[in-house]
Amino acid sequence: MDYALGIDIGGTNTVFGIIDKSGNVLKKKSILTFGQDPVKELLDRLFHDVCVWESEINNEAKLAGIGIGVPNGNYHTGMINPNPPNLGISWGSLDLVETVKHYRNVPVIITNDANAAALGEMHFGSAKGMRDFVVITLGTGLGSGIVVNGDLLYGHDGSAGELGHIILENNGPKCKCGKYGCLEMYVSAKGLDRAVKEFKNNHPDDTFLADLPDKNVNGKEMDDAYDRGEDMAIEIYSYIGSMLGKGLAQAAILLSPEAFIFYGGISKAGDRLLKTALTSMNENILDHQKGRITLKLSELPDGDACILGATSLIWDEFKK
Repeated sequence: MDYALGIDIGGTNTVFGIIDKSGNVLKKKSILTFGQDPVKELLDRLFHDVCVWESEINNEAKLAGIGIGVPNGNYHTGMINPNPPNLGISWGSLDLVETVKHYRNVPVIITNDANAAALGEMHFGSAKGMRDFVVITLGTGLGSGIVVNGDLLYGHDGSAGELGHIILENNGPKCKCGKYGCLEMYVSAKGLDRAVKEFKNNHPDDTFLADLPDKNVNGKEMDDAYDRGEDMAIEIYSYIGSMLGKGLAQAAILLSPEAFIFYGGISKAGDRLLKTALTSMNENILDHQKGRITLKLSELPDGDACILGATSLIWDEFKK
């Protein structure tokens, strides 16, 4: 059986895997995204592993194509939009499709990483059977993939779905996109770092906060602290969840989805974060919407939603 290569390029890690038409993940690996020459070094390392995998797979099977989910990836142009906040300038305006074709001369399709995750959830995960939903990716930043009536919402230029850059506070922290008060500055890995720093400043004598680093706060440690009743951990998640709920409410009023589905590292906080987010969302949506929109976690293994969705782009292309 032929297979496709799915790639999920993230701000910190890149996950890639070989997947067959039935959605079976035959091989999978995660590597760090950045190096001295970010694009070339990443692709060199990635395709070195792919070469090894190909030697281990049935000789009669062949690589049908490559699907890629990447922040600011544009499905229509095959390029990464200028100034991707979580990847760096070397990725901006890059023709990723043509770059990858230098490694393998097969069909290559890219889309925003959250769009790819939405496809993965629709075909194989928590959104099976749903026609209207939003997948929220919580990693280095906050991305979203929007499905309306069973189709991804791309917008006229391919850049729809940037929920992470709706404004929550006009005088809020500056985002790498250049604006102030973006949702992802409150709800993401960097949002967690920012919240911890702010709470440290407001509670200088708290010993739990004093032991936390100023950057790269470990989400698992925060989860454990929450579970053992650490007041500051509970307050931090309550704050982040409240801000998330306000952002979800804006999206809900516009889109009226059946569900928001969460995927990515920060989403592992689960109900520690989403319980407050649901309350906050319901406080800020219209009365007739309250209690009708659910918040769900991805049911797929770590890293699978995006690579599954990315490869589905290849199989769907062959059906046209």
